[in-house]
Amino acid sequence: MLDAHVVKRRRDFTVDVSLHIAEGGCLGLFGASGAGKSTVLSCIAGIEQPDAGRVRLGDLQLFPPPLPLHRRLVGYLTQDPHLFPHLTVQGNVAFGLGSRHTPGQAAWLEHLRESMGLAGIWQAPAAQISGGQARRVALARMLARRPPLVLLDEPFGGLDRQLVRELIDGLLAWRAEIEFILIVIDHQAEILERLCRQAAVISQGRIIQEGNWDEIRRTPVNRAVEQLLAPL
Repeated sequence: MLDAHVVKRRRDFTVDVSLHIAEGGCLGLFGASGAGKSTVLSCIAGIEQPDAGRVRLGDLQLFPPPLPLHRRLVGYLTQDPHLFPHLTVQGNVAFGLGSRHTPGQAAWLEHLRESMGLAGIWQAPAAQISGGQARRVALARMLARRPPLVLLDEPFGGLDRQLVRELIDGLLAWRAEIEFILIVIDHQAEILERLCRQAAVISQGRIIQEGNWDEIRRTPVNRAVEQLLAPL
């Protein structure tokens, strides 16, 4: 279970969000740009340090005190794949595993390579692959550690619809296999709805509405949420 209370002061307001998600659960964070969604994920991931609160994943205390990044069992994916251009695709995918050699690791990497469609570029330098391929590699690298918590901060931005559908289908399949907790941010409600049944609407650093998508669409808390839900 993820038990998180993130308090982070920003210039215009203070983010103050509490999340409680059961093992294998999923939540879409929805709201206008600048509402504080990314701050919540960044603090849970350990990229930023909260000013107050707590973050606990099962028996692992992430904050306070801040747990070092390499000890956090968290997968974190943004719009930028952040690949190492001098490494091959294989090197990038295996990078998060470090020097650890666990039973079944080679078989797991092979499984990722085949299921993510990376066999043809496995030995190619990351600097030479396309943007869409880079997103697949970043996803495979994140999954290589089999994290119990996955955070996605608008990872589908700038991709064509077909690739977005393929990545979403892949994420749903991997979630069924690994059973990780998933928290997703995206500016398109339809993407969040495909990935998560439950949603939380954030405005000015606070959750102003929670529920399933039918409930939120039927009774949006205000006009701004109603406009955000409108198809693009």
